[in-house]
Amino acid sequence: MTKVKICGLMELEHVKVAVQSGADAVGFVFAKSRRQVTVEHAKLLATVVPIGVLKIGVFVNETLEEVERIAREVPLDVIQLHGDENPEYVRRVSLPTIKALSITTLEDVKNASRFDVDYFLFDAPGVEFRGGSGHSFDWTLLAKANISNDKVILAGGLTENNISEAIHIVKPFMVDVSSGVETEQHKDGVKIRTFIRTVKDEER
Repeated sequence: MTKVKICGLMELEHVKVAVQSGADAVGFVFAKSRRQVTVEHAKLLATVVPIGVLKIGVFVNETLEEVERIAREVPLDVIQLHGDENPEYVRRVSLPTIKALSITTLEDVKNASRFDVDYFLFDAPGVEFRGGSGHSFDWTLLAKANISNDKVILAGGLTENNISEAIHIVKPFMVDVSSGVETEQHKDGVKIRTFIRTVKDEER
């Protein structure tokens, strides 16, 4: 069954809604973004995340020392790298790692082969910040790149209205949503519940 990550969470109530609705992972953004949280706030949010739900930290071009420090303090289960981190940097991360890649062409997808990571997150290019643009990309590019589906996390412009089609085309290990469960740039509990239910119902 396709797993679900709700990313960019900032409020306790929305973290609770996500985990109570069946989210498999929650994402806290530590990079510059309108969804950025401090380490202290992430520690508070993490207190309501039960064992079995992954706490994923999102970083962009951060020093490895700072990534590791934050991961220990929160604590985090997985590191998501959304910047220009090179393969050597990625190999040195001590926790399971997701490398995010912005996709425009097939070559962008093939670029994933440079990285030795646990998962690849394929996203549309960001606008003001890395990721979280609310736009999607050509999902059929992933099928042409010969990447194992069990390493694929799909992001970018996903909503309750297109998620079934996305899963049908890509068959990803996990889907990642942020702006697609927001109303006026704030997380929406109803949309979080509906999105998760739509994904889970897709494979029943």
